[in-house]
Amino acid sequence: MNWTRPIELRGQVQRLWERGDLLASLVTGEGIFPRQLTLKGPGSQEMTERFDAVRVWIAELRAMPHCRVEMREFRHRLFGANALPHAIWIDTFDDALALIGKRRDAMRFQALLECTRTRAPQVLAWLAKRPLRALELADEWPRLLDIVAWLQAHPRPGIYLRQVDIPGVHSKFIESRRGVLSELLDLALPATAIDSSVTGLSQFVRRYGFRDKPQRIRFRLLDRRHSLLPGDLEQDLTLDAQSFARIDPQTERVFITENEINFLAFPAVSHSLIIFGAGYGFETLREAAWLSRCRLHYWGDIDTHGFAILDQLRAHFPRVESFLMDRATLLAFEAQWGEEDQQTLRDLPRLNPDEQALYDDLRDNRLCRNLRLEQERIGFGWVEVALAALTGRQSAQQAESRL
Repeated sequence: MNWTRPIELRGQVQRLWERGDLLASLVTGEGIFPRQLTLKGPGSQEMTERFDAVRVWIAELRAMPHCRVEMREFRHRLFGANALPHAIWIDTFDDALALIGKRRDAMRFQALLECTRTRAPQVLAWLAKRPLRALELADEWPRLLDIVAWLQAHPRPGIYLRQVDIPGVHSKFIESRRGVLSELLDLALPATAIDSSVTGLSQFVRRYGFRDKPQRIRFRLLDRRHSLLPGDLEQDLTLDAQSFARIDPQTERVFITENEINFLAFPAVSHSLIIFGAGYGFETLREAAWLSRCRLHYWGDIDTHGFAILDQLRAHFPRVESFLMDRATLLAFEAQWGEEDQQTLRDLPRLNPDEQALYDDLRDNRLCRNLRLEQERIGFGWVEVALAALTGRQSAQQAESRL
């Protein structure tokens, strides 16, 4: 028996609530009542075969509160004149709320709506789009509007979040609500107060003009003759990007590695330093103009992501050379092969022919499935030999250039 039952009629109204249609109508003023619900009843044959069940069904519908049952008269060949529910109507917004038990929630939303109309009418469109999310945030809504109002009064403030001085609001609250705040601020602020070139939660402070934590670069001087600090000390230094750009280490060669132990254990090399890399993030190095006069070497894992990082680094420094990311190194340490969790499969246009051939073999699984050789699994003697060959070749090239 597939006749529409009272629980299904309530379900139709409940879906209006779950889609946000009921509360959105309070914001937009759109009239959605009276509203006819979908109703399926018995046919003529069912009336004959299940007349008692039909009578019970009719009684259930007519007993439903907050609904108007529209009856239609008909004459049955066996039972004579009868009336059958023809349509079910919800006449008012309040009837709909009462039917599904949402009057209290609607009152809370109405309070949010009135507050928003008074304080930040620019975000009313957000309330219409995401009314149930607004209800979830009801206890926090006044503080969220406080933040919106503060930024309207202080566009692109140029301070840290910690310095925002709003009663009852702390920086951790702002950080934890960056998602909803971004949606509200995009509506409430003028275009001049928003940097639309940056998106995503991690870019919240830049998008709305707050001061961001400085990007830091960690590096080691591999030649103590070029020490930046007095004394014969291990020169493991960390500087913000702007300070790093202003130093002049007088080095000729710069290595970049992704592994901290390799960074710490990297052998001494004349006129050189090594940078502890940052995966796919090399924007911090772009300001250091002195890097353009150095020979740059990138040492990453021999896997698809290692070559992808190399490719991205070359977008900033086209002349960077790979170090120990070659086929000979890979084959020499077959016993140390591992498996890459998830390969990158995109084309990498900045690889040289040898790197491209090895990358293609890796991503196409021609050597081994998801093959990976992590840089720290390469024997240290192999590293020292490769460095000696590299620096010796440079010395020979320099001598030849002086002839």
